[in-house]
Amino acid sequence: MTWIRTRHLCIVTETYAPDVNGVAHTLRHLVEGLEARGHTVSLVRPRPRAATAQGAMAGPRATSGEILVRGLPLPRYPGLQFGLPAGAVLSAAWAARRPDGVYVATEGPLGWSAASAARHMRIPVASGFHTNLDRYVGHYGGGWLGRTVARYLRRFHNRTDRTIVATAELRDALDARGFRNVDVLGRGVDTALFDPRRRCPTLRRAWGAGDEDLIALYVGRLAPEKNVPLAIDAYRAMRRARPRMRLVVVGDGPLGAGLRAAHPDVVFCGVQRGERLAAHYASADVFLFPSETETFGNVVLEALASGLPVVAFDYAAARAHIAHGDTGMLAPYRDAWAFIRGAEALAQPPRALDAMGRHARASVLPCEWARVVERFERLLVPARVEGAVMESTLSFEGGDRS
Repeated sequence: MTWIRTRHLCIVTETYAPDVNGVAHTLRHLVEGLEARGHTVSLVRPRPRAATAQGAMAGPRATSGEILVRGLPLPRYPGLQFGLPAGAVLSAAWAARRPDGVYVATEGPLGWSAASAARHMRIPVASGFHTNLDRYVGHYGGGWLGRTVARYLRRFHNRTDRTIVATAELRDALDARGFRNVDVLGRGVDTALFDPRRRCPTLRRAWGAGDEDLIALYVGRLAPEKNVPLAIDAYRAMRRARPRMRLVVVGDGPLGAGLRAAHPDVVFCGVQRGERLAAHYASADVFLFPSETETFGNVVLEALASGLPVVAFDYAAARAHIAHGDTGMLAPYRDAWAFIRGAEALAQPPRALDAMGRHARASVLPCEWARVVERFERLLVPARVEGAVMESTLSFEGGDRS
């Protein structure tokens, strides 16, 4: 039996709850899970924008286990910030209370300075490849920067002891691009929250749908990199087979106003959280996930847990968790026409959506966050010593390559 003692761990990120995105969602579960296992976790992040309005330029400060640093709005991506370098502040804080391990979740100036400080102080430091930034820039008029961003990402991550990714597919892709020491950490889903039993007839009626009508759902940011127009095109095609159906869109972002104006028949619900979000999932019938830029896609697991067959491209979370024709429909990567055909197939009246939904739910029941946290613990602090917290010997999603 192996054991690991309780540790002081530090997570550096430019986004965290209550931000609504996959990175913030994943980090919240990891932090809460580590704390539940007895570890002390400190968080380094830009000062929240509400605080920024009251004097962001006053400089970093630590409060309640957090080190809050200066940040600036991310250009062309309202609602998110990037953190400014804070190496001196972090070095002083870590000298006063040295962490046993540092995890850098985002690759901006704050993350670079944190990795540099950790290396200088010989603190184990891991980094997370949560976002395909080299692909994102093409959706914001910076396609010419793609190769430069890719080189920067490789240099950034190779300065850390290991890079943590969500799937074996992404690990292999980064290996081929010259990234070193890449390990896999899968993702979990809260199956108590995301549950088909949260289906709400009242909510469906508010969407203008009857008990027998088909509802397709999209959940995610309304931003160029999410490929939302393809979900709308798929919905239009589905209506040819099932005229009495609706498309419900949960989320917001820079494309929100334009999409609402262009598609008045689509139900836009804005950002939803917690039990309200879970009810939106469970009250739909099919989930459309058209994004081509994900490193994972947490919403895929949430939809499957809610009993929804998923239409997605065959990569990332979809490749890892969807069985084509059984728990959803997989289209070849970036084949928009195949994506639409998959959605149309689920709209055909003879399709056994109820059975697919049951299989979808069953397929993700083993995806517990507790298992993910245990593996994260091992990746972040690899040394085994006697202590107060027992370490599980289970691996998760791809095995331990350390």
